[in-house]
Amino acid sequence: PPCLGDGVCSETGLYELLAALPSQLQPHASRPEDSAFLQDMFGERSLQSLVKIHERLQRYEESKPLPALDAAAALAHEAGLHALPCFNASSSSSRVFQTLLSVHDTVALKSYDPELPLLPEDLDDDEDSVKIIRLVKNKEPLGATIRRDEHSGAILVARIMRGGAADRSGLIHVGDELKEVNGIPVDDKKPEEIIQILAQSQGAITFKVVPGVKEEAPIKEPKVFMKALFDYDPKEDKAIPCKEAGLAFKKGSILQIMSQDDATWWQAKHEGDANPRAGLVPSKQFQERRLALRRPVTTLLPQRTSSRRSSGFRRSFRLSRRDRKTNKSMYESKKSEMYDTADVPTYEEVTAYRRPSGAKHRLVVLVGPTGVGMNELKRKLLVSDPHHFSVTIPHTSRAKKSQETDGVEYHFISKHLFETDIHNNKFIEYGEYKGNYYGTSLDSVRSVLSKSKVCLLDVQPHTIKHLRTAEFKPLVVFVKPPPLERLRETRKTAKVISGKDDKGTAKPFTDEDFEEMVQTAQTMEAQYGHLFEKVIVNDDLSAAFDELRSALKSVETETHWVPVSWTHS
Repeated sequence: PPCLGDGVCSETGLYELLAALPSQLQPHASRPEDSAFLQDMFGERSLQSLVKIHERLQRYEESKPLPALDAAAALAHEAGLHALPCFNASSSSSRVFQTLLSVHDTVALKSYDPELPLLPEDLDDDEDSVKIIRLVKNKEPLGATIRRDEHSGAILVARIMRGGAADRSGLIHVGDELKEVNGIPVDDKKPEEIIQILAQSQGAITFKVVPGVKEEAPIKEPKVFMKALFDYDPKEDKAIPCKEAGLAFKKGSILQIMSQDDATWWQAKHEGDANPRAGLVPSKQFQERRLALRRPVTTLLPQRTSSRRSSGFRRSFRLSRRDRKTNKSMYESKKSEMYDTADVPTYEEVTAYRRPSGAKHRLVVLVGPTGVGMNELKRKLLVSDPHHFSVTIPHTSRAKKSQETDGVEYHFISKHLFETDIHNNKFIEYGEYKGNYYGTSLDSVRSVLSKSKVCLLDVQPHTIKHLRTAEFKPLVVFVKPPPLERLRETRKTAKVISGKDDKGTAKPFTDEDFEEMVQTAQTMEAQYGHLFEKVIVNDDLSAAFDELRSALKSVETETHWVPVSWTHS
């Protein structure tokens, strides 16, 4: 055969070329392992088989083979009767042979080219150019929505759902005008009637459309992931243009946003879902407007005044580094517990994050109602690994007692300096009790993290948003009480620290304490639940501790979704 300019024969197949490559590249392989790699790769039987199949198909595509005749059975019968005396029509071998030829003729007569619908005969020469599109409808929806134009009355394609059948076909576009469905004119029909026609259609569906304005090729955008901060069910949404096209999700779901072209309705799918088809979800702006309108004017965390303690006091300020009595230092939070009405939880853009080796640990923030057991969980963590876990040392403006050491029980500073630090926003929380300030500073957290330790911090829920920064990357754990009856059963002998005096008197829980604990937990979860990454029900302390320790280990070693701002600051 004639050879090309590079010396390779034009008849040489891809298979032969691949087989010859290892020997051709042998002089260029500097290491024995390189040569072995080439031999193994090109000698792989599955690769060789695929190449051979490719070559065979390519030959058939080029030659476009056609049957020599489509009446082989009749011809064989005639030839057998007249030319072959041994041809016996009654023998079994003859019947098999005739059946085979009959199948050949059936295949030869059949056309396997795709059948395209004929153009309508009544097309007006002046009519806009039209496209005749045929799509095969399986069990999945077509993935497109329609609307009627307010001015012209035309039925237009409103949106194409990413990954749906219409999107994958590449034949239907937003703005196309729909003229017919399966030969039925739609000019005089409502969108709901057209949807009904489509719902009743099975198999191939033929559309006649007038193309809209030609769109430029879409620019490939980077993937966008959102963490849902609310529950959503499209079946309950009266505003959604098509309930069947909606995507349901739960608070905490990670959604991949496929399109934000529509300011009201985004297209999204669940992260990791193998189904490529997107669904409609309310956009961030639209959902914020709706939720803001539904919110009450003021909603307060439940508080009460007791003869034993003052409402609003922190009954567990800190853990003593010397593991002394349960914390009896308390202070009244200066910040209001009123809901943050300016923050409407909808979506938060997130990205996958894994703590780099050697990086500072994420801050661990515990939130929960008083008496739920946060201090016990912290204490068990500290005892389990004091070299890995630590707590902050609080600041106070009161005078140091004789048995206390500065920097151990507290950082003792003057009242003037404390007020200066308050003015400079250096405290996470602070308050005043009996004329003295108490508070937890940001620097005390930084001090723990700088020692390559995990900082355990419990705070009031309204302070969480101030800690959610790229510096701290907090893991927020909500410690939740079990149901009321279970509380009464498991906390019979437990005690709560009274806040009435400075002695930190421990007294048994009352039914009123239990009711307040459950009610406060419900309110916290309703208002701040979108900020909680982990919820632990403290029914059994040992089980709750094991669950918490497992969650903290996972955060240190595995990939988690965090706000984009934490990794792009």
